[in-house]
Amino acid sequence: MKDSVLNSITCIREPYTVIVQSIRSIHRGANSMRNARRLTMMGLLLCGVLVLAPNSWAQKRPPILEQLAKTYGLDSYGQIEAIRYTWNGQLPGVNVSHSWVWEPKTNKVSYEGKDKDGKPVKVTYMRSELSSQPDAVKNEVDPAFINDNYWLLFPFHAYWDTSATVTDQGMHKLPVGNGSADLVAVKYPNEGGYTPGDTWELYVGKDNRVEHLVYHRGGPKKPSLVSATWAGYKKAGPLLISTEHRGTADGKPLHIFLSDVSVKLTGSDTWMKAQ
Repeated sequence: MKDSVLNSITCIREPYTVIVQSIRSIHRGANSMRNARRLTMMGLLLCGVLVLAPNSWAQKRPPILEQLAKTYGLDSYGQIEAIRYTWNGQLPGVNVSHSWVWEPKTNKVSYEGKDKDGKPVKVTYMRSELSSQPDAVKNEVDPAFINDNYWLLFPFHAYWDTSATVTDQGMHKLPVGNGSADLVAVKYPNEGGYTPGDTWELYVGKDNRVEHLVYHRGGPKKPSLVSATWAGYKKAGPLLISTEHRGTADGKPLHIFLSDVSVKLTGSDTWMKAQ
């Protein structure tokens, strides 16, 4: 098992590692859905369990944040037994894919990818037991999971991550193309987490769907600026998922897309494919 895990880290190829580790919001945090209380410093927790559902707010949240989360299926999130998806990242000369099955209620994660020789690698672990996992799972596989899950469900994370300061800045011109949208800025604390001080700017349309996302890194590492569209919307059961993100990372072309997205509802053995 340990050898397989060590091999799995090479699925994140070196030229791409900086991008993956920088453009995510890696503020690991809080408790499972069964103990759904959001802690303040996500990066200081030992288990690094993904935020699932808070029951209190550290600050007053702008109304648009809840409206946004509900548009993506917040009210039905408790029905989700498992989510299956593949995260794909493309930069010039680089193609990376990570396939996941995540069971939110138990925080069980199954990962499938390839090593540097193209050989298949599979890893399954409980995020509540992350501290006892091999270093490769703690330092490579799980951070990749967090990255990919934020791209999958960022409107939920913006709502759940109560350590972040969220402001509704009103209507702004879209970063690309014509039109305007409501700019909602999500800024993480300057301490704690893998990338403290990160700011994610969501451009929210009149239908309460994100149309564009701009990421500003809080530290000196690259990339400093990522800008990407949110398109290719599909429904996976009760969840609304944006599957297409095209843009740039420090001026270089970037394409992130989600494929094979499906959900399984509580009490059912059937996967519902996003369409």
